[in-house]
Amino acid sequence: MTDPIVESSRIDAVPMPADRSISSLADPDWVAVIAGRTGIPIRPLSAYAGAALRLADEQPGCHLEWTTLAAVGRVETVHATIFDSVLDDDGRSSPAIVGIALDGDGVLAVDDTDGGALDGDTRWDRAVGPMQFIPSTWALVGADGNADGVADAQQIDDAVLTAGRYLCAHERDLSTATDWVAAVRSYNPNTEYNDDVADFADRYARSANGEDGREQ
Repeated sequence: MTDPIVESSRIDAVPMPADRSISSLADPDWVAVIAGRTGIPIRPLSAYAGAALRLADEQPGCHLEWTTLAAVGRVETVHATIFDSVLDDDGRSSPAIVGIALDGDGVLAVDDTDGGALDGDTRWDRAVGPMQFIPSTWALVGADGNADGVADAQQIDDAVLTAGRYLCAHERDLSTATDWVAAVRSYNPNTEYNDDVADFADRYARSANGEDGREQ
């Protein structure tokens, strides 16, 4: 079993020095083809694919597919386009993506943990960035995916590499359905969320392989 969803098209890679941005790791021609087939914008797709390649090198037993990262990115922020945000030339969300206050009103209650440094809220925490990390989690696991020496939750490469490592935590093997579900549940325990991520991962895998599934 290679993937609990559908095996996706192989990522064509370029050499992988540790000091390269993950977005430069997938072959640009491959990215262009897959972007056309799936409807995923090139910039976030480069990050999803690059993070999968980096994790294949760092944690080969995880078997993280780019389709899973793309599905999480789609469900969380529609590939960093929610709230009319766009990715600038440096891959940062502009304006910054900041979620609703986690104030207990239909959501978990999470008191402020960062003095508003990441989310601008000194009362409650809010999820931030393209992959929607809360400040307390980012403080523990935030990664530098674009090799600029800074872990920035609003920067697409940093956010996606962090998401990949988060999903691969606890020595999970995402080629098994049990660990795949557990990984996505660790991101968000809501059953509907898990189903949505699975659905988009399946769509992207099928469309990447030339089957119907492209977003309209």
